[in-house]
Amino acid sequence: MSHRSDATELQDDERNTYLVDIPLDEAKARLRSALADAGQDAPLHGEMVSLREAHGRITAQPVWAKRSAPHYHASAMDGYAVLAADTVSATETRPLQLTVGVQAYPVNTGAPLPPEANAVIMIEHVQQLDDQTIEIVAPVAPWQHVRMMGEDMVATELVLPANHRLRPVDVGAIAGCGHHDVSVRRKPFVILIPTGSELVSVDTEPAPGEVIEYNSLVLSAQIEEWGGNAYIAEIVPDEREKLVAALEWALDQQPDLVLMLSGSSAGSKDFTASVVRAAGKLLVHGIAVRPGHPVIMGMAQNTPIIGVPGYPVSAALTGEIFIKPMIEQWLGVNRQSRKQPAISAKMTRKHTSPTGDDDYVRVTVANVGGEYLATPIGRGAGVISSLVRADGIAHIPRFSEGVNMGDSVSVKLLRPERDVDTAVMIMGSHDPLLDLLSQHLMNEHSVRLVSANVGSMGGLVALRRGEAHMAGTHLLDEETGEYNIAYLAKHLRKQNATLITFAHREQGLIVPKGNPKNIQSLDTLPTVRYVNRQRGAGTRLLLDYELKQRGISPDDVAGYEREEYTHMAVAAAVATGIGDCGLGVRSAAIALDLDFVPVGWERFDLVIPEQHSDNNGVQALLEALSSETFQQELSQQPGYDTQQTGKLQYTHLTESSDA
Repeated sequence: MSHRSDATELQDDERNTYLVDIPLDEAKARLRSALADAGQDAPLHGEMVSLREAHGRITAQPVWAKRSAPHYHASAMDGYAVLAADTVSATETRPLQLTVGVQAYPVNTGAPLPPEANAVIMIEHVQQLDDQTIEIVAPVAPWQHVRMMGEDMVATELVLPANHRLRPVDVGAIAGCGHHDVSVRRKPFVILIPTGSELVSVDTEPAPGEVIEYNSLVLSAQIEEWGGNAYIAEIVPDEREKLVAALEWALDQQPDLVLMLSGSSAGSKDFTASVVRAAGKLLVHGIAVRPGHPVIMGMAQNTPIIGVPGYPVSAALTGEIFIKPMIEQWLGVNRQSRKQPAISAKMTRKHTSPTGDDDYVRVTVANVGGEYLATPIGRGAGVISSLVRADGIAHIPRFSEGVNMGDSVSVKLLRPERDVDTAVMIMGSHDPLLDLLSQHLMNEHSVRLVSANVGSMGGLVALRRGEAHMAGTHLLDEETGEYNIAYLAKHLRKQNATLITFAHREQGLIVPKGNPKNIQSLDTLPTVRYVNRQRGAGTRLLLDYELKQRGISPDDVAGYEREEYTHMAVAAAVATGIGDCGLGVRSAAIALDLDFVPVGWERFDLVIPEQHSDNNGVQALLEALSSETFQQELSQQPGYDTQQTGKLQYTHLTESSDA
């Protein structure tokens, strides 16, 4: 596809069917140029607000001290104000007596100093002889224990510069130097127009085909966090006339920015581009960035308009890439001081990026053995939970076509660096109740548990590569009937490790409510549609073992090739009719109100390499795992047995260690 630079060449139609992806830098340049032409590229004017409302706002003008602080010589101690010269002869062997009201004046902390005094004697250093006489045994120096006028701030002194974000201490300083209000930047006013005939409000129970509208909630929260003022309009259906009317109404409110949410692609109901063009000038329709390429930019009545893609991740990243810089520009914020921290991290797996696009990859990040490791999360632009789970965003520049496993990438953190440093990374098999352990770990120790579901085998491989602190595993050895031990010797030949039990859990066939196919055992699999787990998953190995015991070929199981990566994904596939059954844990069936046909119990263990056993987060996890509170709560979950939870099952030693 050609990268045309002239926005006027875009096809004018009732709906826009022509997306022209341009480079990210060019899109930003077009927007900057349009803002400059409209006179919208300077910080907004100021408004006076009371100091009670000033915290977090940006100063529009410098703050100069109106009066000195303190504005008088003040006593810094409880005691007596004196003239220092009157005390020079006082010694321990020859105490000096001073007359109260003549040579010594009682003062409290903060009280003004009498004109005839220039020092304060602390009350602890005074002997009261009678109502009129005190005695001292040491002299005081001039201005000792006195807060001089202007010690804090001097009238006309610069207290705070313009374009400064006000902290609590700043508000106090402004008050202390004589102001009761302050000039701050007006908050940029942004109107958000959600569009889409399928959308319903968050307080509605959606029917099939209806979608809860929450992009406006995410974007408005972002805008307010960055210092703007957001207003969410009513949802507008995909009807061009109503979209035109909604945009006209929004522009009449004289906002600083209008966001039209969704309708920015090139489908039969995507009218945003043509509506923007009709209202003013269309600058951009399509940017070479993933996720979020169908972004629209335009200007009407000197007001910027951005058409935000409908997918949640695309919408949130559009906010970060385009909306945040505009708001910061209008507020006069120093972008360098507001940048989220970035770190260099090593990718734990290969990631392929679209050719020619800037790729923003959601990643989990953990500090494993002193090295930051980044693991990509599912890249679907409609997966809002991926942003919730993400610790950061890795930027893969256009034309790089991705990164290989082990390559270093720059990651902009979405969490404080301390939270990343103290997190425990667990890779391997999935269990829904690891979330329960995660909650206990956070509540009791303020440590995050970060997980990546790569299957039991994948977890052991991750440990071998040094990519995780521990791995979840439930691998059945066909020869011995024992779980996990044989696989440690096979996959961790060069690492000492311990095997700690998380729980025994019940595996079985997850089937629709009422079990309409009357599935009673694994023997019936050749007659139904099955939902499988991925290669390397312990549940997949269990299935293969059971099929082998029954003499059933995988080729005879319809759906054997369909793979899901978690127990919950298997349950969801059954709940939506994709399959008639799938092997998984009982808790997954309960979560989606499905029925469950028991197959047997298994032991789910955590493998911890020796080099991570002293890690503070790992120690906290083991403490939480062994706590009575956690074990009681876990034991109350159907399908879990905690009699061996927290128990050391096995210590794996390498051959050199044995020697």
